[in-house]
Amino acid sequence: MKFSIITICYNAAATIERTLASVTGQSWADRQYIIIDGASKDATLDIIGRYRDKVDILVSEPDKGLYDAMNKGLRLADGDFVLFMNAGDRFHEDTTLEQIAVQVQQLGELPGVIYGNTALTNMAGEIYGMRRLAPPEHLTWKSFKNGMLVCHQAFYARRDLAEPYDLKYRYSADVDWCIRVMKKADVLYNTHLIVADYLEDGSGVTIDNRKASLKERFAIMRKHYGLASTLCHHAWFVVRLLFK
Repeated sequence: MKFSIITICYNAAATIERTLASVTGQSWADRQYIIIDGASKDATLDIIGRYRDKVDILVSEPDKGLYDAMNKGLRLADGDFVLFMNAGDRFHEDTTLEQIAVQVQQLGELPGVIYGNTALTNMAGEIYGMRRLAPPEHLTWKSFKNGMLVCHQAFYARRDLAEPYDLKYRYSADVDWCIRVMKKADVLYNTHLIVADYLEDGSGVTIDNRKASLKERFAIMRKHYGLASTLCHHAWFVVRLLFK
């Protein structure tokens, strides 16, 4: 079973090495590592160069934003599963992919989605807690009515189900993408593992971007779940939209 791991980065010299070390240090050898860099102007490419013999594909060129870069990675992927591990993020253990592969091989079939839990790290690389939204025992495409219950870094999509990200969404295309993948998946497999350490760097987004992100996410939820259901499940969402 082969994993395609895609890292998206731009001017990430402060965080890229922890991701490089984690991905290239995985005990599971059947993997493809793709890095899509947005033509970084800092030392990012120099740092990547130190791991170049363990990186299968490196693209460094301007892009039209995060999700355009992610689509580039998807087009280059050839593994059974695709996953995104962006600059500053890492696998929870050096054996994470191996543990997942062993579990899936015992199933006798490739599920449409593999998922797990996510720990949070700071800029120093220290784990300080678990993600507030925890994955459900049994994930379905309807689960995201209650928010993005599985972190994108802990969501492994079977490659044949992974359509391109919709570039009309600037902030929440990952939510839409995960829902679309889950709609097509017959089996969504819970590893019951912490599979990712997500860097929460605290930089946040501007107030204007936060407002745009909330509106966009509401539109995505409405598209997939209908207006009444979205209003019911996200009353807090509506309140934040009204007061921001």
